[in-house]
Amino acid sequence: MQTLPPQLLARARALAVPGIRRVLGIAGAPGAGKSTLAAHLTDALEGRAVLVPMDGFHLAQAELQRLGRAARKGAPDTFDPDGYAALLTRLRIPVKGSTVYAPAFDRQLEEAIAGSIAVTAETPLIITEGNYLLHDQGPWANIRPLLDEAWFLELDPGTRVRRLIDRHVRYGRERPEAERWARVSDESNARLVMLGRDRADLVVSLP
Repeated sequence: MQTLPPQLLARARALAVPGIRRVLGIAGAPGAGKSTLAAHLTDALEGRAVLVPMDGFHLAQAELQRLGRAARKGAPDTFDPDGYAALLTRLRIPVKGSTVYAPAFDRQLEEAIAGSIAVTAETPLIITEGNYLLHDQGPWANIRPLLDEAWFLELDPGTRVRRLIDRHVRYGRERPEAERWARVSDESNARLVMLGRDRADLVVSLP
């Protein structure tokens, strides 16, 4: 993403009103560019927004192995959706003078790190992004009502898969393994994510 689409920035600015806490969610398939768009928006809003990604609620690798789900990391049942919903609920009602600490996901470690993101009560806009914000099965159904506005980000599938493969290689996978993971595991998740497209307030198609 070389430039931030001005219409998206204008829409985010309209949500970032001082004195009013709002939550903007950006959903989309793996590799669509959610984290990049969310980071650009957060930077452009210059202190009026903080980014709290869904990926901070990945289950730890040891727990995934215990549950037998490590080979499906990234699927809906490899996260803690109840914990994510609890955090969003807490963030929606800021307490004056307080700071809420949210987890982040470290791609180098492949682990979530608690207490990584500080959210002060004065910050008007929370931007959150992730695959399953619009998923309506099980506890994930609790997420959409916590979003004041939800965007669905989509990208040409070929470009998206190539990005995923390159990202997996960049973070340590051998290319054959990266290709297998992107085309099997990630694409299985992508098909599930697409089912939530119609529950978005805005569909953003990037070139």
